[in-house]
Amino acid sequence: MTETVTETVEIQVEVTKPTPADLAIGIDIGGTGMKGGIVDIRTGNLVSDRFRIPTPSPATPEACAEVVVQIVEELQSRDLAPAPDSPIGIDFPAVVKNGRTLSAANVDETWIGADLEGIMSKALGGRRVYGLNDADAAGLAEAHYGQGKDKDGLIAVITLGTGIGSALIINGQLVPNTELGHLEIDGEDAESRASARAREREDLSWKKYGKRLRRYFTHVEMLFSPDLFVIGGGVSKNPDKFLPYFEDEVETPIVMATLRNNAGIVGAALWAAGWTQTVEDVD
Repeated sequence: MTETVTETVEIQVEVTKPTPADLAIGIDIGGTGMKGGIVDIRTGNLVSDRFRIPTPSPATPEACAEVVVQIVEELQSRDLAPAPDSPIGIDFPAVVKNGRTLSAANVDETWIGADLEGIMSKALGGRRVYGLNDADAAGLAEAHYGQGKDKDGLIAVITLGTGIGSALIINGQLVPNTELGHLEIDGEDAESRASARAREREDLSWKKYGKRLRRYFTHVEMLFSPDLFVIGGGVSKNPDKFLPYFEDEVETPIVMATLRNNAGIVGAALWAAGWTQTVEDVD
């Protein structure tokens, strides 16, 4: 029987004012909006309001780069800002490998094979840019500052939204681009049946949706044997509606994500600050 934990975890706030060296800019590129923030990497907290601009249409690399420049200029102009030559982290809704986007979701297809880091760095006058998958960014943030803080072992962060996003973090290190939403279960793509969009599209009751989640989570558990499941996405605000229909079938402890809409920004900033590494980087 699984141990279900749903309480809110508060992020500890440093009492000392951050220096520019403690700060990093993270930018979250989404299908409808591009938003950035300045993150205190000691705590995972944003030091000022986020800045958001609608994603351009079409969302080509060049058009997105222009918006990134606007976001960085706004954030860099604030009183509390990182050093002007500090790296910037950008998360993107695609497989991101060696700085290149190998797929494209909810953005223009011209992103497939594009040099994300190179394009953005050139637009920013040569400023260093580090890119990663959007679900990986959110997972990193949750693992380092949220429900996974100070926890060892394998943490599986699963976001239930338009699709199913995933991030695997083992002892603080990211296993990148896992794409567990595309696992084949019963002959179908998992996110086509178990995402939050699928529930809405098919007008599923919470009981029926919970049963689909049971099939998904037990399958992921069988494949990876994680030490903790962290569930994010909009449905995570109401765990009592779906958890009762599958929690008893999952042995792994299940908790709800806490960083919510800031997770991508925070994870991207952390990535840029170099406070973590992928399993691929470890000798």
